[in-house]
Amino acid sequence: MHAAAVDVRDLVVELGRRRILHQVSFDVPAGQVTGLLGPSGCGKTTLMRSIVGIARITAGSVTVLGRPAGAADLRRRIGYVTQAASVYIDLTVRANVRYFATLYGRDRAAADAALADVALADRADQVVGTMSGGERARVSLACALVARPQLLVLDEPTVGLDPVLRRDLWALFHELARAGTTLLVSSHVMDEADRCEQLLLMREGRVVAVGPPDELKARTGAADIEGAFLRLVEGRGR
Repeated sequence: MHAAAVDVRDLVVELGRRRILHQVSFDVPAGQVTGLLGPSGCGKTTLMRSIVGIARITAGSVTVLGRPAGAADLRRRIGYVTQAASVYIDLTVRANVRYFATLYGRDRAAADAALADVALADRADQVVGTMSGGERARVSLACALVARPQLLVLDEPTVGLDPVLRRDLWALFHELARAGTTLLVSSHVMDEADRCEQLLLMREGRVVAVGPPDELKARTGAADIEGAFLRLVEGRGR
């Protein structure tokens, strides 16, 4: 049984008069790849922002690696990759990753290793502003990986990527998990569910189910996660 790297209890987040998250509770097991799946607009990004400590929590609690979310000593222990690439477009790929390596107290070898991890070693001298959206997303991922964080939070990291690169990135995610990193990966693509060891299924600001993919399919009698999701939403899951 894996200990929890993230513990969320009765989390409520409101923006203005609109409630985004409704008393959400779940654990993220340490050293595993947990998938956060649900349709666009269901609250996945707000939930991830709450975990990394940059969303204002209305009620409830979020504990990350044994500390309250947002605690200063978590900054070097968490990597966060947003949907929008968080890199400097006027710098080269290598310069971006080396800059973040310096911030995290890592050396140039660590930066080069991170570039190799995301298959960008041969593009290291290219200016980021000349790259596609998917390529910029990979640069952002390298900037997060260079710190070798204990928790890696990835907001739809495979959007816009070709099938071969998607496969390779998922293989990397599992390699990192085997080495002890905890990963929380969001997606609105249900066919990525079977790549995860644990799933959180979300809809309209609520977590509708938590568990391994095979367990959720068995519980609902569905052949795939999309079918399981529909049965759970419609109240037909056991």
